[in-house]
Amino acid sequence: MQKRLWIVLSLFVLHHSKAQTVIKANLVTALVAVPNFGIETKLSKKTSFQVDFTASFWKSINNAPQEFGIIIPEFRYHTKEFGKGFFVGAHLGGSIFKVQKWNYANQDYYQKGFGILIGATIGYQFIVSEKFGLEVFLGGGSQQGFYKGYKISDNTRVDVAEKYNKSGEVFAYRGGLMLVYKL
Repeated sequence: MQKRLWIVLSLFVLHHSKAQTVIKANLVTALVAVPNFGIETKLSKKTSFQVDFTASFWKSINNAPQEFGIIIPEFRYHTKEFGKGFFVGAHLGGSIFKVQKWNYANQDYYQKGFGILIGATIGYQFIVSEKFGLEVFLGGGSQQGFYKGYKISDNTRVDVAEKYNKSGEVFAYRGGLMLVYKL
């Protein structure tokens, strides 16, 4: 599955490299060893399409797993033009996770499942040079989670739901400072 995803992404980048396409790396999430990369391509003078990926590979923080992967495809509208100034975006994404939620800190429980993310992003893009730029952004919305609860100590299931527990929250789930490189 991952191999197919990388092939599709590579073909997407190669196909759109004649259009104005940029690749991005989040400098803020890199500080905590959570990689966040994106690919954005210009659709018109004021619109673009971006896909970004975020992943945490932390097997244990405070003896609890904090592993997750998020993919967010997003349509963006730029008030000036692509790559310059203020923008807004709308997205629908997905996540997989094996994490201990904040309200279970220092307990013997974690949750494993998947989520659906629907929301918006606001941000500002700065041009640094012909090839480099910076993007500051914040995004969030509704996260609908489907998960099962387990004990950390022995991985036994601890909840009573037949299939999945369900929860929904509205919060900011993405943001940072992206280093942007124009292909």
